[in-house]
Amino acid sequence: MSGLTGRVLINRKKLRAMLPLADRTIYNMELRGEFPRRIVLTSRNVAWDLAEVEAWVDSRKSSGLQAARPGMES
Repeated sequence: MSGLTGRVLINRKKLRAMLPLADRTIYNMELRGEFPRRIVLTSRNVAWDLAEVEAWVDSRKSSGLQAARPGMES
């Protein structure tokens, strides 16, 4: 049986509707391991696991951390 049982995948349009982030910001965060990795479905289509994205949002809400702003010292 497939490991995708019960898993819901969302496309870029649905992800962008959930999160007010630019495509490049999401991509950069993925590269740094700060956002769930995309799943490559075809050479022109990617998706994200909805549960992983929701867990990421929940972790951001509960962390209380402020995102670092460019040019600001920590």
